[in-house]
Amino acid sequence: MADHAMATALVDSTSSGTVVSEAVLTQILAQLESLTISQQVLQAKLDNLTNPGARPTTAQITTPGTSASPVTTANGSFSSSYPGSPPAATTNFGLSPPASLLQRVPVPQDREKVLYPQRVILTTYPDQTGIRPVPLQWGAQDPKVRGPVVPSRLPASIKLRNAIGAHSGSYSIYRALAIALGNLNPTHKPSYINTEPPVSIPPQPSWSDPRKIVSFDPWGHLVPQIWAEQIEAGLDIRPSIAVTKAHIKLSELDEAARKGTITIDGKLVVKSRPVLNADFTESDVDPGVELACSKAAVEPVWFLPGVAERFKISEGLLRRALFEDTGGMYPELITRPDIKVFLPPIGNLTVYIFGKPEYMSDPSKELTLRVHDECNGSDVFGSDICTCKPYLIFAIEECIRCAQRGGVGVVVYFRKEGRALGEVTKYLVYNLRKRGGDSADKYFKSTEMIAGVKDMRFQALMPDVLHWLGIQKIDNMISMSDMKYNAIVQSGIPILKRYDIPDHLIPPDSRVEIDAKIASGYFSSGKVITQEDLVKTVGRAWEETEH
Repeated sequence: MADHAMATALVDSTSSGTVVSEAVLTQILAQLESLTISQQVLQAKLDNLTNPGARPTTAQITTPGTSASPVTTANGSFSSSYPGSPPAATTNFGLSPPASLLQRVPVPQDREKVLYPQRVILTTYPDQTGIRPVPLQWGAQDPKVRGPVVPSRLPASIKLRNAIGAHSGSYSIYRALAIALGNLNPTHKPSYINTEPPVSIPPQPSWSDPRKIVSFDPWGHLVPQIWAEQIEAGLDIRPSIAVTKAHIKLSELDEAARKGTITIDGKLVVKSRPVLNADFTESDVDPGVELACSKAAVEPVWFLPGVAERFKISEGLLRRALFEDTGGMYPELITRPDIKVFLPPIGNLTVYIFGKPEYMSDPSKELTLRVHDECNGSDVFGSDICTCKPYLIFAIEECIRCAQRGGVGVVVYFRKEGRALGEVTKYLVYNLRKRGGDSADKYFKSTEMIAGVKDMRFQALMPDVLHWLGIQKIDNMISMSDMKYNAIVQSGIPILKRYDIPDHLIPPDSRVEIDAKIASGYFSSGKVITQEDLVKTVGRAWEETEH
């Protein structure tokens, strides 16, 4: 019924926003009223099925925008004045069940009553009683004027929410499982003592430009400091960015140091501690090197009007597509047009900084950049069917050399496995390629046959992180992707030089990928390949892997 109701809502989109006629608005409100009543009836039936011995639920049927007397549920708890909505902020504030209590409740059905005493809340509406979102002005220069991002559905926050979705992206599912199992108290209040960034990522002019950064919260790493009072008062506000320092240890860089292609300087490139034998004595084996770096993990936080503008579509279309094609997971994308921020259930990005972080925003310093999209098979396990790991290692070495020349190197690692098509799709494509004669002329066609599209990374949002870091120009970009290059340049950041991976670093079986990309128009500083040449580039057959 809900799907039918939404399907019949007609929306006229214009470049300035969404215009809804009075007749259509009346139709939508009528359908929402009908849906609310049906939801209450279904809930009552469910209560009778799950609690046959409980006393009947007494509830007054109301419609959105109207008030009602308190509702007594089957378990004796009180809901708010709006049937189907959560208790008022003061009802359960500070009274949520402690983790010790949840762990003592062995029966899942009983734990459900303790965790969720109120009725299921499928969605909320702008004119619903008590709805008062925390003010949020995306792009405001003062973070306290901008306001915090609050997606929490806890009883104390649900009517104050100004964002749809949940923190931690796809990992929010594991949080939900931990709560259901009684391992985590849903109202656990994190302690942020000693978690502040050890290196500074200071505000940049782009942070207050609502068009420059639309895919994450630029203040996300400073949340515990900026909104400390609100957090202490009980508002569920969480960091969406964390900045730290680390050492990187890679065998390929050990080999580079032995060959002398990177230099041990004792600051950026340092000698590793001695290797230990099984009896804990020091071995004579060369321990290799480690890289000192700063890094930042950034979770997605989408400002929907800005994302829609970036992709040149209407906000209404964006919301409808996100609702429909995530299985209807987020109904408030439809019912809460007043909420403009969405935390999508997708992977985050990580920034690795080699050299002094303050140099990133200093245009007088040389800057080397690699924007890398995740490839688990190659990056972690060394699969040679693609050039992802060789590109990543070469880029890190180039960043080191740049930093040692007095500049700074940056690698941005996006979780967009298999061109954002996913690893399952990627492996299906591998099977098709190897069974069909793995030639470069079929490279992109194989992906399109399975996925319907050859790439879903959509680099239009990618430059946001560069603006967050304060990067004003890129001296060296290590990439052959025209999509990445164009997205960065069109965002206002010039690229002075771009270059691809040296030919001798390309694994033989990944020649298919490289030649197909060059022939399709990807940047190449050397080899010229025509469509006629592609049939001659053939990858390794499966039989050659069976030893």
